[in-house]
Amino acid sequence: MGTLSLRAVLVLTMVLVGLWAPHVVNGQPNFIVILADDVGWGDLGANWAETKETPHLDQLADEGTRFVDFHSAASTCSPSRASLLTGRLGARNGVTHNFAITSIGGLPLNETTLAEVLQEAGYSTGAIGKWHLGHHGRHHPNFRGFDYYFGIPYSHDMGCTDTPSYNLPPCPPCPRHSAAARVARKDCYTEVALPLFENVTIVQQPVDLSSLTTRYAEEAARFIRRASDSGRPFFLYLALAHMHVPLWDPQLPPTSGRGIYGSALGEMDALVGRIKQVADSHGKGNTLVWFAGDNGPWAQKCELAGRLGPFVGAWQRQRGGSSAKQTTWEGGHRVPALVYWPGHIPANRTSRALLSTLDIFPTLVALAGAALPPNRRFDGLDVSPVLFGWSDEGHKVLLHPNSGAAGKDGEIETLRLAQYKAFYTTGGAMACDGSTGPAEHHQPPLVFNLDHDIQEQEPLDVASTEYQAVLPMISRAYAQALEDIAADNVSVADYSKDPAVIPCCNTQHVACRCHGAHAATLGLHMEGKTTTRLCL
Repeated sequence: MGTLSLRAVLVLTMVLVGLWAPHVVNGQPNFIVILADDVGWGDLGANWAETKETPHLDQLADEGTRFVDFHSAASTCSPSRASLLTGRLGARNGVTHNFAITSIGGLPLNETTLAEVLQEAGYSTGAIGKWHLGHHGRHHPNFRGFDYYFGIPYSHDMGCTDTPSYNLPPCPPCPRHSAAARVARKDCYTEVALPLFENVTIVQQPVDLSSLTTRYAEEAARFIRRASDSGRPFFLYLALAHMHVPLWDPQLPPTSGRGIYGSALGEMDALVGRIKQVADSHGKGNTLVWFAGDNGPWAQKCELAGRLGPFVGAWQRQRGGSSAKQTTWEGGHRVPALVYWPGHIPANRTSRALLSTLDIFPTLVALAGAALPPNRRFDGLDVSPVLFGWSDEGHKVLLHPNSGAAGKDGEIETLRLAQYKAFYTTGGAMACDGSTGPAEHHQPPLVFNLDHDIQEQEPLDVASTEYQAVLPMISRAYAQALEDIAADNVSVADYSKDPAVIPCCNTQHVACRCHGAHAATLGLHMEGKTTTRLCL
């Protein structure tokens, strides 16, 4: 007779002692992964009492499990999303910094996405919202495992609109006349309008941002209904535009005491509540909902950025520069996270397990009864025992790559080992006041004990007994991590650029304008049909 697995022993023990145990999973569950953009750990009311704008997310926490030591795999958009969908850090999957509107490439085609694995396992797959992993050729989401796509291929501030939302600096609307009338503005896209895609078709350019939240909610609900009616399990990846820069109609007054940002946060919260309601109406208990952030707040946006909670990165702030998005300080990658699955995941539970968006891929693959892709190594873990409340142990070591601050993009600059966090590079990210802080390399590394210094204010004295005891373990873990990456099947992303690949549905119109019948489709081969070529 073979030995029992750890999971089997835990389940048997819980049943024998009469403790809560999840229902047995019959068949393949549905999955909804909701990824919020640039949301702060403190933007969730369940995390931070000062936040009052998230009643639906707080209800999700009450009815599910809240993870308070949960981290994005990177601190900026493209690398974070690539890691979620592959279970691999950018040092392995090749996506080390953001793609541009002119990018020819995207997430390398030899990388296997979560959608591709689940599609092969019989799932209906849909992506709604921000993609930012390449839009040209076969990098489009319809060719990365998603049966259906509706959204903007990158951030919603990477193109002009007729209804600009709030931003710092504020950006002008799309030009309507000749090139002579165009206004150049630093950090603003003024030449090409923001496109909205349905599958490979541009259905609106420029996007009407004032109705985008409603459209995302409608398309998500429609996808859930269609998939449920088909009798197949579904995977919906809902990558919200919120809270990158606030989506809020300038003609409407704020609805929150936090002004524009708080009002947009409330709008995002209502959208999540709507998705939960629709999922529950199609069989409560059949669908796992996983909400998380892609990285921390964008500090240089000042009052239009989110709340860090206690994770202020005080050491860095004292020297100038941001300790949020783009950085490896806690504020850059510790994000709100909730998982809801009635009858399977304990309600009203708080977990302190060290988890990451990297874990979403292997966990959902395991719950679907599928297999991980071969011939590559994964940074994520199957954390279903943690979700089910059988364990509260996550990663022993978690790696944090540089995401646009000091150092080389994608390199592992910071390492978490239990409660200890070691920094090899700091500085280089812009704060609200315009400072970036000096780029500093630390050898030996700065080490903080997060159990006693969650604000990352005072590193351990290198001469202290504690520092001398933990440094060898940190150094060994760091060396082993780098050796493991070097020995892996590593991909390389194509970051070359060509203005000809910018999505444009009508080159005859200033800023590329089209609506409805004038929409254009990409020149790609899909489902046995060849579509017409996108005007470029």
